[in-house]
Amino acid sequence: MTATDFPRIALAGTPDADRKRATGALQALNFFMADMQAGIGPFLGVFLQQRGWATGPIGTVMTIGGVAGMVMTVPAGAFIDHTEKKRWVVVITGICTVLASFLILWSHSWAVVTVSQVATAIAGAAIGPAVTGMTLGVVRQKGFNAQNGRNQAWNHAGNMVGAGLSGWLGWKYGMPAIFYLAAAFGVLAIITVVSIPERAIDHRAARGLEKEQDADDADGGHAEGFKTLLRNKPMLILAAALACFHLGNGAMLPLYGMAVVGAGKGNAAMFTATTVVVAQAVMIVASLVAMKVAAGRGYWLVLLISFAALPLRGFLAGSFIEHWGVWPVQALDGIGAGLQSVAVPGLVACLLDGTGRVNVGQGAVMTVQGVGASLSPAIGGWLAQLLGYHVAFFVLGSFAFASLALWLGFAGTLRPACSGTRAEHAR
Repeated sequence: MTATDFPRIALAGTPDADRKRATGALQALNFFMADMQAGIGPFLGVFLQQRGWATGPIGTVMTIGGVAGMVMTVPAGAFIDHTEKKRWVVVITGICTVLASFLILWSHSWAVVTVSQVATAIAGAAIGPAVTGMTLGVVRQKGFNAQNGRNQAWNHAGNMVGAGLSGWLGWKYGMPAIFYLAAAFGVLAIITVVSIPERAIDHRAARGLEKEQDADDADGGHAEGFKTLLRNKPMLILAAALACFHLGNGAMLPLYGMAVVGAGKGNAAMFTATTVVVAQAVMIVASLVAMKVAAGRGYWLVLLISFAALPLRGFLAGSFIEHWGVWPVQALDGIGAGLQSVAVPGLVACLLDGTGRVNVGQGAVMTVQGVGASLSPAIGGWLAQLLGYHVAFFVLGSFAFASLALWLGFAGTLRPACSGTRAEHAR
């Protein structure tokens, strides 16, 4: 038997082996960082409600955190484009997220809770673009849609497992146990991210500059000016549609949990966990479907369906504040958010391919949609306090009609740009 009779095995340290190790680590990172990022988040409303907080102040403190994260997303994206220490961004922000969450265990005062939410939001503003940048740097533009779809499926699975464990631990040992679980997931996320081989990340590709482009530029390529974002009409329409969507969607999950628990129709920890588990289970399927549909028909249809899910969700939430209502209400959340988790970063990466501003673009879109997401808890909280939960859900669900109007009204411009091929379609 000669040497050629043996199968060829990629040796450790080869580009193929590094890439395979990196993609596996990215999927594991998305699994563990899900609970590290969410942590107490879905449980915060009922946690504070049990300690005497009213819905208005709860919504306000969530909004303050959202605004802080919104302000930091563009600077964070610009930093991710610039730095070659993307792995350490995840490490540092992960540590900060865990420590910030523990602040709430130390004190339930308005000032401490607000500081915790601000710190968590700022850290989250950096983690998302960092993971997106690393993914693009490992698999390049050609492989981004498929890898991002797998990443999001693992992220939703992590959220589902984390929420299920949080609900069980909260029911058995009390709400503080949820914080310790988030810390454990945070440690595992940090271990996972440092296992990604640094040499597997092409930092030029990570910002939208492939090696074949500007190959003579030793500094990583010539990035276009920030005005390229403002000149990209499909980007502006996308951001506006997402802002309207998240203005209604942002408060739905915590508000529905408070509505049902406040009516005495569910255990605080277990019901809140159920809301997350149902949504995340659907998101796993939705993200994989979005990956397939986007590859064949582009992102326009994927996002259209995601926007259409919210009005129906608001109607059902306002009509049925019951324990069983979590299934249809959160299944629709899973459809909307699951489709967007793949379509939005994929579309932004496509629209800005070759500009060197991919992660700034991701941050810019997150900022604009963050305007809606950060205002949503305050609007929903005060609507619920003044007019009742039923009216609050109907109003929140109606905001997505603006998203649908934008997406359908500009379909002629958006369909070619959403084809998922090259950035030139967006120019």
